[in-house]
Amino acid sequence: MIKIRRWVRNFFGFSSAQTNAFLILLPLMAILIFSEPVWRWYVTNRVTDFSSDNQKLDSLIVLWDVKDSSHLAAIEQESVQQLFSFNPNIATRIELQSLGFSKKVSDRMLHYREKGGVFRIKSDVLKIYGVDSAFYQLLYSFITLPEKSEIKSFFISKPKTFVKKTSERFNINVADTAQLKKIYGIGEKLSVRIVKYREALGGFIVMDQLEEVYGLDSGVVNQLRKKAYLEDGFRPTKIQINTIGEKELAIHPYISNKAAKSIVTYRFQHGDFRTISDIGNILGVDAETIRKIEPYLKFND
Repeated sequence: MIKIRRWVRNFFGFSSAQTNAFLILLPLMAILIFSEPVWRWYVTNRVTDFSSDNQKLDSLIVLWDVKDSSHLAAIEQESVQQLFSFNPNIATRIELQSLGFSKKVSDRMLHYREKGGVFRIKSDVLKIYGVDSAFYQLLYSFITLPEKSEIKSFFISKPKTFVKKTSERFNINVADTAQLKKIYGIGEKLSVRIVKYREALGGFIVMDQLEEVYGLDSGVVNQLRKKAYLEDGFRPTKIQINTIGEKELAIHPYISNKAAKSIVTYRFQHGDFRTISDIGNILGVDAETIRKIEPYLKFND
């Protein structure tokens, strides 16, 4: 112990009192650190004996089952002796109570009838608050009402009539949203989207352009191919490429913001465009964009 005290004192530079305090504090800290995991290990590995509790629960369950079953048997036997056929729409309060309905439930049934309520089928009795489902099963065969409603026959008596939709085709470049919504699969949003895309383009020149409208699947496009047509000799609205501004140019679906800026910058540096090949000299405008945009460009007055 003296050697430990001397080593601690020399290593930490403690005084004699500090060394004594350190040697007392060190084991206390070790106890605090390791006590919690040791206690957790003890609790988790301790075997708890529930045998006495299980015996008490088993005895209570047996007593409950015996008491409950005897009570229910007595009620059922007594009820069967008193049951008789009845119509809940005309039964009196005395008859209902004789069947086993409580005074409150009997009053509710009478009040329900006074307010215009009608029991149409047997299961309607369960609509009355307080009617127990087990008691309803005992009464089931004594209720003089049908099991199911027969109202359905009234609705299916009339044959269904179908209105054949018109097969008239329409011009896709002048069709409004009402005409477009007649196509199966096109609702309010898609019809507006088609019209906006058509106006931004300047008009459809081939039916394949419908596939570019966001949200139109191939099935709807095929329906449009059958119901819509392109007018012969149709000329789209063209862009005056030598006078249009950058923002207006970027509105066109085929021209990105970057391409619009490149086109306007090139025009400022090199002068007006004369042919479509001039646009091909612009970096950032690929051949596919030029092919698609060509029908919509105008180079001179």
